[in-house]
Amino acid sequence: MKKKRPVLQDVADRVGVTKMTVSRYLRNPAQVSAALQTRIAAALDELGYIPNRAPDILSNSTSRAIGVLLPSFTNQVFAAVLRGIESITDAAGYQTMVAHFGYSPEKEELQMRSLLGWNIDGLILTERTHTPGSLRMIETAGIPVLEMMDSVSPCLDMAVGFNNYEAARQMTQAILQKGYRYPVYLGARMDERTLQKQQGYENAMREAGREPRSVMMPEASTFSAGGALLREAQRRYPETDSLFCTNDDLAVGAMFECQRQGLRVPQQMAIAGFHGHDISRVVNPPLATVITPREEMGSIAARMLLARIQGETVAQQPVDIGFTLSEGGSI
Repeated sequence: MKKKRPVLQDVADRVGVTKMTVSRYLRNPAQVSAALQTRIAAALDELGYIPNRAPDILSNSTSRAIGVLLPSFTNQVFAAVLRGIESITDAAGYQTMVAHFGYSPEKEELQMRSLLGWNIDGLILTERTHTPGSLRMIETAGIPVLEMMDSVSPCLDMAVGFNNYEAARQMTQAILQKGYRYPVYLGARMDERTLQKQQGYENAMREAGREPRSVMMPEASTFSAGGALLREAQRRYPETDSLFCTNDDLAVGAMFECQRQGLRVPQQMAIAGFHGHDISRVVNPPLATVITPREEMGSIAARMLLARIQGETVAQQPVDIGFTLSEGGSI
């Protein structure tokens, strides 16, 4: 059974002030004296007070909260993005409400309906493909919306990201320039960005007069999946001498599989990943990868969204934060 929560009056009685004084403190602690701030904070702590935001949200039609929809909680990319977002929202006194949709547009619609039900002031999305239901809700909500992770695809309102296609094209060129003749692209999840990278890889291969070869799986990326995809590439294409992977998880898994097979990297198998996770620097040899500034992308996205919420004009052109190729020691 739910316990009865302490209310504002309980806090006021404990401190010996009016409810209004406590309410003022909760809105902005600087509105009460330093001595009172300490006493009210202590009372809130002792009582385990939880503010009831619902009446506030209803009366002000604003929540000082933004919604963030992430496709994965296991992918480090989105952990870094969220850190960047919260570095800005925390400082601005905004709550971040996060929901997960597992790369499913239908689940994204369900989670979006739930977030919008809290009267959030803005929304950060990570994909470009949304259901008709999601698009209708966004239009009805009339709040600022920002889409991350891609700087090329058409966006609903604002966008910040990088060019996945071009990054993949350049990394494939780097592998070919080292003299490898049979690079294979390893992909997972088959989401938009994995397919954009595949197109970049294929374009670089065709420009070089080589035949593109991909091994893909619909499941999530893991280290073990990287090993399995390498084995499948070897089965289908025995001459495979290099790999370009949609992310570092697959690349590191493939690298471990090479070690199990006694293949030397990069002499017998070159391997490149994508995103520049910390692990890419500590494996031996260091992994070639496309470094993407994910935390910076999150903070820029949050700044743009909050500026729009506060009525400022924000450029509608997608913001391209760029990428850097790191050749490491694995190609």
